[in-house]
Amino acid sequence: MNIISQFEMIPTTCISDVMQGLNNLDSQIKPLKENDRVAGRAFTVKMPVGDNLVFLKALKEAPPGSVLVVDAKGDTYRAIAGDFLVGVAQMLGIKGIVAHGVIRDIEGIRKLNIPVFCLGTTVAASGKAGMGEINVPVSCGGVTVHPGDMIVGDADGVVVVPQMREQEILQKALEKLQMDLDRAKRVSSREEALRYLENVLNK
Repeated sequence: MNIISQFEMIPTTCISDVMQGLNNLDSQIKPLKENDRVAGRAFTVKMPVGDNLVFLKALKEAPPGSVLVVDAKGDTYRAIAGDFLVGVAQMLGIKGIVAHGVIRDIEGIRKLNIPVFCLGTTVAASGKAGMGEINVPVSCGGVTVHPGDMIVGDADGVVVVPQMREQEILQKALEKLQMDLDRAKRVSSREEALRYLENVLNK
C-alpha cells in the first residue's frame, strides 16, 4: 500500500495530535460534503483576491491525483471557482481542492465526485486579469504549504504533512490510531469509563 493510501485511512485528528496541532488549517475550512475525505500531494496556487485565471492554469498543469491548495487570502466575496471549473478539475483527475477562500454553485459541486474544502460559498464570480503563481510555497489557512506536501482532509478539517517528515508522521499517526482503537475496546462499560477518568485525573 502506498503512502497516500495509508494516509487516507487515518483521521486528521490522529495526524494533528502527532504534530502537536501545528499544521492544521483554519478550522473554518471544511468539506462541502461532510463525509468527503481526501489525501494527496499538494499542487499549490497563489491567487490574487478576485482573480482566478491562475486557477485555470493550475488545472492545466497539475498532475492527476494532485490536491489543489489555493491561497486566496481568505477572501469570502469572490469565488475561486464554480461548478463548471470544479467539474473540469474532476475530469482532469484532480483528487481534491482545498481553498482559503470560497466557491459558488454549491448544489452543482455537491453532485460532483471531487472533495472540496473551503471557507464556504458566495454568489460573486472572480475576474481574470492573469496574476498569480503556481507550484510555489503558499500560506493556506495559516499554514505554509510546499508543493508535494501531503494534504489530508476529512469532516474535522485539513492537516498538512511536510513531505520531508511524512514517513515519520505516518508511523506515529498509525501508532496513535491503534492506541485510540485499543482504548475504545478497553473502556466499554460505565465502570471502565470511571476507572479511566480516575487514572487520568490522578496522574
